Amino acid sequence: MPVFRIDLEYDGAAFAGWAIQPGARTVEGELRRALTAVLRGPYSLAVAGRTDAGVHATGQVVSLSGEAPVDPHRLRSALRGLLPRDIDAYAVSAATDGFDARHDALTRRYEYRVLAGRSSALRRGRVLEYYRDLEESVLDTCAHEVQGRHDFRAFTPTRSRHTRFTRTIVGAAWERRGDERVLVIEANSFLHHMVRVMVGTMLETASGLRSVAGFRELLASADRRDAGPTAPAHPLTLVAVTYPAEVAS
Repeated sequence: MPVFRIDLEYDGAAFAGWAIQPGARTVEGELRRALTAVLRGPYSLAVAGRTDAGVHATGQVVSLSGEAPVDPHRLRSALRGLLPRDIDAYAVSAATDGFDARHDALTRRYEYRVLAGRSSALRRGRVLEYYRDLEESVLDTCAHEVQGRHDFRAFTPTRSRHTRFTRTIVGAAWERRGDERVLVIEANSFLHHMVRVMVGTMLETASGLRSVAGFRELLASADRRDAGPTAPAHPLTLVAVTYPAEVAS
């Protein structure tokens, strides 16, 4: 059964997330609609990261498997003609047998953009405008603290589909990009809302509303009610997914 890798970019503003939902516009729904118009016979999809409503992607990866032969170049051209303007299938390639975009992924990397102390008409749909003073050294400390293997149940909704809350963050850092502060965070996988709750809590800590010691305590399996607010979705982007070299393409 041939398997293909599809690399996607999308603007999440008008989507209710990745996964198909009754009566809602979703990225998966639009992709399946386009694929059904092109492919002959049944097919299956797997996605690296099930992004939430409003979350963007520049490096989403989907695996496609089906029985009918497909030319990847023709499939790419067809998808670019059939998909709406807020989704782009910018690469389609043959993958190794059995490639699964979700299960074979080693890490997912996200970026969260914060514009501190000012507003921006052009970037409003991509940044969080934050008007409290931020202590950058505290942001750095918080990013350092979350690295490694922890129980992150304090950073996901109390009512959750997850049964395991331990994740491994392989890298986390706040980068300065012009007048923006960008959290770049990479992990083996993420809990629902995990990055957004983490950002909301880090910003409160860096603006003096909570202590660094209190932030550290959240990593000791604290309750969700002890963490900060869930930051908005629109500044969050899935930027990359990594795979073992033998299944990457």
